[in-house]
Amino acid sequence: MEYIAAPWRDAYIRNASKETGCVFCRAARAKDDAAALVLDRGRGAFVLMNKFPYLPGHLLIAPYRHTARFERASAEMTAEMTALLHRSLRVLRAHYRPQGFNTGMNLGRAAGAGVVDHFHLHIVPRWTGDSNFMPVIGRTKVVLEDLDATFARLAPLFRKDRKLHPPTP
Repeated sequence: MEYIAAPWRDAYIRNASKETGCVFCRAARAKDDAAALVLDRGRGAFVLMNKFPYLPGHLLIAPYRHTARFERASAEMTAEMTALLHRSLRVLRAHYRPQGFNTGMNLGRAAGAGVVDHFHLHIVPRWTGDSNFMPVIGRTKVVLEDLDATFARLAPLFRKDRKLHPPTP
């Protein structure tokens, strides 16, 4: 069995224990979307950037309702999350031109959830050979752009996509 270390997640692990409350509930209540890294808002769910991305464009979709249990979400909620996933894939595909995506949920600590009390969906753009030697040799994760640059690139694209593909009632 091969193990892959992710030392760049150290900042997340160290800071996660210092944060109080739910990161998704704080973002949901935020008045400043740019500061909260919120790219798009629906009626029951929203899209935000991962503050500790695996790769550029790593997004999260979370419901406003604080719950750990996906199976307790309404059909309307999961349908809206799916619509936000569609929008996110369109925007990421048009801007970053990835060769693939990882999407999914880690439900529960045993499944790898970093935030266990508020379920959320990850969207990670992928490219062939996108891992590199820096995390292993230099304990450093090389990400091609910082969060502010990613937000500045993606926020207008989400607004444009919302106009082209308005949410269905």
